[in-house]
Amino acid sequence: MFGCAPEATPSDAPQDAPALETPTAEANGSAATAVATGPRVVFLGTSLTAGLGLRFPDQRWPERLGAMADSAGVPFEVVNAGRSGDTSAGGLSRLDWILREPIDILVLELGANDGLRGLSTEALSENLSEIIERTRGAWPEARVLLVGMEAPTNLGAEYTAQFREVFTTLASERDVDFVPFLLEGVAGEPELNQADRIHPTAAGHERVARTVWPHLEPLLEGRTGGSA
Repeated sequence: MFGCAPEATPSDAPQDAPALETPTAEANGSAATAVATGPRVVFLGTSLTAGLGLRFPDQRWPERLGAMADSAGVPFEVVNAGRSGDTSAGGLSRLDWILREPIDILVLELGANDGLRGLSTEALSENLSEIIERTRGAWPEARVLLVGMEAPTNLGAEYTAQFREVFTTLASERDVDFVPFLLEGVAGEPELNQADRIHPTAAGHERVARTVWPHLEPLLEGRTGGSA
């Protein structure tokens, strides 16, 4: 219900991978950057972040947030590090490469594919926790915005409750900012989803951006970039 595309084999970014400032294909696990002034915001996520099925990169919700921020007078540099099929383990495997460049804000959107596959909620919690702690270790001034997801209901009430609790517990225990559900108002709405009923349309991405914006905007205010 809320999963993403089939997972590519998780692997570290190659040693000769281009710098994060260089726009590259999301299928290669690279990060595409929209050049802007202000803080550097990295969106680490799945095909929901990568914009699977959209015609243009600027239709993706991270880039829509960038446009909203420009209009609000708090511009930031969008670094889209979404990769189709990534589980939380896949995102963790890419982290060292992503941490090579400064991060002012990390928007963490992982877990949809863990839920789709019915993977261990304990492992999901451990992976997300490690991503948060390693990001803070590398860039102590960085803020983290954790994005919650929901597991498919056909996995049973116990699993879906445990899955949801992973995000709420981490947000509290790790003292991170939190978006309860990325696809609020989008999931289950045919007009906002592509034919697969999983990935949002451009209009769906716009709705996602509006959901995330109230949580991201306060983190942008007063930040000039260059986390250290």
